[in-house]
Amino acid sequence: MAGAIIEKMSTKKLVLFVFFILLFQIFSILVGALISPSPTTAIRYLATKCINFHRTRAWLMPWGSNRCQQVHSFDDPLAKTLDANDIVFAVHVPLPNTEMSPWFQYMLAVLQFDIAFKMINQIEDDVVITIDARLAYRDDMTSEWTTKFHSVEQRPLRCTFAVSKTYENEGRFYHCDPIPFMELGSVAHKYFLMNLRLPVNDTMNVGIGEIKDIHVVGIHQNGGFTKVWISMKTVFSPWISVATVWYWYRIRLLARPPVLLEKVIFALGLSMAFLDMPVEWLSTGFEWTWMLLFEDAQQGALYSILFCFWIIFCGEHLMDQRQRNRLSAYWWQVGLVVFGSSVLLIFDLSERGVHLNNPFYSVWAVAGISVCLYFFSLCRMVYCVFRTIGGKMQQLPTMPEARRLRYKGIIFRFKFLMLATLTCAALTIIFFILNQVSEGHWHWGDYTLQVHSAFLTGIYGMWNLYVFTIIFLYAPSHKHNRKKIQFSFVHIQSKTHKYQDTKYSFNKKFF
Repeated sequence: MAGAIIEKMSTKKLVLFVFFILLFQIFSILVGALISPSPTTAIRYLATKCINFHRTRAWLMPWGSNRCQQVHSFDDPLAKTLDANDIVFAVHVPLPNTEMSPWFQYMLAVLQFDIAFKMINQIEDDVVITIDARLAYRDDMTSEWTTKFHSVEQRPLRCTFAVSKTYENEGRFYHCDPIPFMELGSVAHKYFLMNLRLPVNDTMNVGIGEIKDIHVVGIHQNGGFTKVWISMKTVFSPWISVATVWYWYRIRLLARPPVLLEKVIFALGLSMAFLDMPVEWLSTGFEWTWMLLFEDAQQGALYSILFCFWIIFCGEHLMDQRQRNRLSAYWWQVGLVVFGSSVLLIFDLSERGVHLNNPFYSVWAVAGISVCLYFFSLCRMVYCVFRTIGGKMQQLPTMPEARRLRYKGIIFRFKFLMLATLTCAALTIIFFILNQVSEGHWHWGDYTLQVHSAFLTGIYGMWNLYVFTIIFLYAPSHKHNRKKIQFSFVHIQSKTHKYQDTKYSFNKKFF
């Protein structure tokens, strides 16, 4: 890619460009650290044990004027007369005197069981718990509840008992893993009501121990963080879109067809522009339950193009002239990325897609090992690139001084860009793996620094700034084009004069 801006730009302008990029990166981090609240909020609800003697499908409220008949403990005398199928666990979301908001974007629910140890009723190995779950909504405190979803789901119950299983330890509680329960892709209503039953018969919910209570942990995105996130998308979206169009316009002005690296850079710009589309503005006014699936598709497209770009970017500077500019030269690296992306897409469709009709459906998988292996492979390619560059630098002393200084500057700039690429790859993979970690914050004087928000906004800003840097620095330089135009003009002028001289000689000879 001779004639790119990275080769033609003066060192002073390049340093100034990098300085402004770093300023924008610091600003992206500070937006999350100082302005944005924590990305998510987790609220713990204790399910109310309602009595449903007639086992009807009426909605049972845990509190308020129409609250259900309750039993506070299964050790109460009244509870001793009840059948397990007469109990409905009711949870109202949110807590009293609060409302849900479309700015929350999504809502997750995780179940936590309190199970007491009994010698005659122990938890069996590899046991599965069956839950008859119903979800309803309403938008004021007086209207009737409207059924939204109903499903009977099964979840593995994994519990451990820290002490020996003896009569002396009866009454102690198991330590049970949280159970993923529900995921709503839109929070379009103010109030939600969950009614959960644990149906019991000869084969269902047998060997699950003595359940005392059920806790529901509700997790949703904070409205303040949503506003900051959408605002950043609104700023970056036109910036990256215009830069991508400008880059391809510059490429089309060249007299040759685009090379492989130029095509991949253009695809990288398109994927970044696709991720930056601020469609969340519309989701706050419409009940779009497919938003989580759409956001995963946006990030998946960027991940796939980024990983392919880094492989081709390193490879094009590592291979000799005969192997360059051929996608087939990277068939196994790109093939692995495509295969991994396809697996993640199938997983995502199987979970997010089913959530459109059944938010209680759940599938779980881990992809951290694959991206770690990818990163180590990328590090090896970068090492090989630096080793190749080191071999070429040994030829510099034999060059003329002016040419030697020019090539030293180009090699230094390329090394810096490669290190920036490796840093971006490392942070992207860390973000990919730790995207579900719990948020944290630090206190510094009178300010609270939201570490998780700063990490998310910083990574998002880094993606945009990195893509913009690649697009800008690898675009054809106007200086290079101007020299070619001047050369073509002189060439045309010389041919015109030659034609005029020939015509004059012809006329002089025959007339």
